Amino acid sequence: MPKPNEVTKTNQDYWDKRYESQQTGWDLGEASPPIHGYFKQVEKKEIAILIPGCGFGYEAEALLAMGFSNITLIDVAELPVAELRDKYRNNPNIKIIQGNFFEHEGEYDVIIEQTFFCAIDPALRIDYVQKCHSLLAADGRIVGLFFNRQFDGGPPFGGDANEYASLFEKYFEINKLEPCYNSAGPRAGSELFAILIRKTYL
Repeated sequence: MPKPNEVTKTNQDYWDKRYESQQTGWDLGEASPPIHGYFKQVEKKEIAILIPGCGFGYEAEALLAMGFSNITLIDVAELPVAELRDKYRNNPNIKIIQGNFFEHEGEYDVIIEQTFFCAIDPALRIDYVQKCHSLLAADGRIVGLFFNRQFDGGPPFGGDANEYASLFEKYFEINKLEPCYNSAGPRAGSELFAILIRKTYL
């Protein structure tokens, strides 16, 4: 697994091949219901939102339909990024980046977690936590889903609430980390919904 500050051809090739061969079991074909439901309640449509490991960007499509106007997508894989760039080439409300999340710079109010955390090697999880903290504005938050189960091999890589809480608690207030009641059918009973608020003072 590459170091977080490296964009290696091997890593990109792995995900490119998964898309090219349509080995995309994580792809729901639509926005995840818990994330969609959360953002339906958010009134400030101008907040800056980042979606790492965006894939085909179903969450972004739902956000745009709800009127959100400052969305950034990033993915290392070429195929989904190319499709998204074509789809949204005339839309000023969305920015699409092919690149490594761990090298990305910016400031966001919300980072959406949807099957990106589970795709990275567990050895990089603390780097993920620290990177999210550095990318978020004061009182920014991670909103999204984590698997509440283990997998053989990986990716995906699983975990549980206690493991995630111990990982995030130094950098984030655990506002919510609980079993998800409205997961998509294939993931029912296997997800935690999380709202993790950035700590200003560590």
